[in-house]
Amino acid sequence: MTDIANAALPINLGSGPFAVTTQGLAKRFGSVRALDGLDLQVPEGAVYVLVGPNGAGKSTLIRALMGLVRYETGTVSILGRDPADQGAEVRADIGYVPEDYRFGYAWMTVGRWLEHQAVYHPSWDAEYARELGKRYEIDPGRKCHTLSKGQSRRVQLVTALAHRPPLLLLDEPTDGLDHVVRDETLSILSEHLADSPTTVVISTHRVYEVEPLVDHVGVLSEGRLLGQLPRDELRGSLLRYWADVPEGWSGPGELGGRVVKRSGAARAIEWTVWGDRDAVTRGLSEAGAAVREVAPLSVDEAAVALLSETGRKAS
Repeated sequence: MTDIANAALPINLGSGPFAVTTQGLAKRFGSVRALDGLDLQVPEGAVYVLVGPNGAGKSTLIRALMGLVRYETGTVSILGRDPADQGAEVRADIGYVPEDYRFGYAWMTVGRWLEHQAVYHPSWDAEYARELGKRYEIDPGRKCHTLSKGQSRRVQLVTALAHRPPLLLLDEPTDGLDHVVRDETLSILSEHLADSPTTVVISTHRVYEVEPLVDHVGVLSEGRLLGQLPRDELRGSLLRYWADVPEGWSGPGELGGRVVKRSGAARAIEWTVWGDRDAVTRGLSEAGAAVREVAPLSVDEAAVALLSETGRKAS
C-alpha cells in the first residue's frame, strides 16, 4: 500500500475566492523546518480547521498570517493584502486568539485593556463587547495579572470577536476553558457566524469541540499539508470498512484507494481507506473479503487516522 504521507490527497481547492492563501511558505527555526513549502487556501466565509500534532507548525503558520513571524520564502495574502507589507492594516481586520493565554499589561484592568484594544479596531462594537463580557462572566475591574488561564482566554475571545472582523484566527481557542464555558464558546461562535459574515481559521487539538462548525479541513504534519479539502469530501472518501476474511487472508494487491489504518482479528478486519467507496469495496470483495459495513469517520477520527499513520511511517 502507498504511504499516506505520499498519497495524492486533495490540496488544491480550486480558484476561490479565498480570504487567506499562502504559496510555497517556508520557515526554519535553526535546523527545524517549521513550515515546508505550504500552500494554504481558505475560502471566503469558510470555517477551516487546521489539525496536526504538537510541532506540526500550526502556531507558526498562524503567526505568519498575522505578520508576527517573518518567513523565509513564499507569499502570504490576507484579504488581498500582504501582512509583511501592511501588517497594521491586516491585523486591524483580524480577530486573533493566540496560543499563549498571557496578554496585556499587568497593571491594566480588564476593562481598560478592552478600551485599549478598541483604539486599534475602528469597527469595535462596545455594546457587543459588553454583552460578551456578561456571557463570559468577566469582571472588568480585575487586573490582568490576576486572571487565571481560563479567565484570560475568555477576555481574548471577547477581544477577537467584539470588532466583528472579516477574519478570525483562533489558535487553540478553548484551551484552559472548562466544559461549561467551552459549550458556551461554541454557542457564541455559532451565533457570531450567523450574525457577522466571517472567515475562520481554527487550530485545535480538540476537533470534536468545533466539528459542528467546520466545513473545510487542513491536515498539517511537519510543516507540510497532507491534505486540505471540504469536510463533506473528507467524510465521503475516507471510510472505515468492516469485513470477514478467510483464514490467512493477506488482502488485495491493489485497491482503488489507500489503506490509512489496519486493525482487526484473524478472520475479521477493520480498515480505514482513502478512495472511492465502490472501488474499495470491489477490491476487497475480489480479494475474498465479505464486506459487512462501511461508515464515514468524524473529522476528528479522520484527522487522528491520517496523523497516526504518518507518525508510524516516520518512526
